[in-house]
Amino acid sequence: MLRAAARPRMIVLLVLLLGAAAVCARLGVWQLDRAQLRGEQAERVAVAEREQAPPAALGDVLAPQASFSGDLVGERVEVEGRYEPEGQLLVPERALDGRTGYLVLTPLRVSGSGGDAGWTGPVPVLPVARGWVADAADPAALAVPDGAVRLTGYLQVSEASGSGDDVPGQTEAISSAELVNRWGGPIYTGYLVLASSEPAQPAGVALLPPPTLGGGSGLNVQNLAYAAQWWIFGAFAVLLWLRLVKDEAAGDVPEDEAGEPAVPDRVDASSEVPWSR
Repeated sequence: MLRAAARPRMIVLLVLLLGAAAVCARLGVWQLDRAQLRGEQAERVAVAEREQAPPAALGDVLAPQASFSGDLVGERVEVEGRYEPEGQLLVPERALDGRTGYLVLTPLRVSGSGGDAGWTGPVPVLPVARGWVADAADPAALAVPDGAVRLTGYLQVSEASGSGDDVPGQTEAISSAELVNRWGGPIYTGYLVLASSEPAQPAGVALLPPPTLGGGSGLNVQNLAYAAQWWIFGAFAVLLWLRLVKDEAAGDVPEDEAGEPAVPDRVDASSEVPWSR
């Protein structure tokens, strides 16, 4: 088989098919880049559509203690209630625009929490990420609006529990499973990323960007399939050459089996042929 592979025409075929495989591989990478680009574009369009859509009432999309489905991430909602300043916590080691600081997490006792989600129990508490601050010792930035507030924001799923070694007044994670022990219940299994507040909150708190939509891979499926097709074509080109080499080798006859060519028997001219007379 090695002898067949080393023949000039097989080497020429190898060069041509390797070139075709390289082109297919490059086209596959191009389609993969397109899949990522189109996936990001689709995600930006979806975020823009959600931001422009009128907010839904929190009670219509999520009930306290109910399971938080992935399609609720980034859902724009509005809610009314009263903050509980004594329960406010800071979440350390959170970055915004390349700077590390603290998230300001404040419990909101929700009023009118009923709705299509069907909650009829006690007044629930909703964790609200009011924004980000660089300095945990700035009382003006951490001030909580008094009285009833009307909030608009984006839903985000609760985080996993932290280590439990929290500094007083801080929490490692926005985890409803931990916060219910601090604030009491019933509690929502997600939290609100604040977008706007009436009345307005202190100017020292920087609002957070909307959460990334959940449930997607970030890749366009159609372009991803095209990339896979090109890579399969490239692999087929290499396999085709191997098959041709195998067929070429199968057609060869080994020298030790070839033997001497058969020589026909010589007819003696002097011999008498019965029907020659």
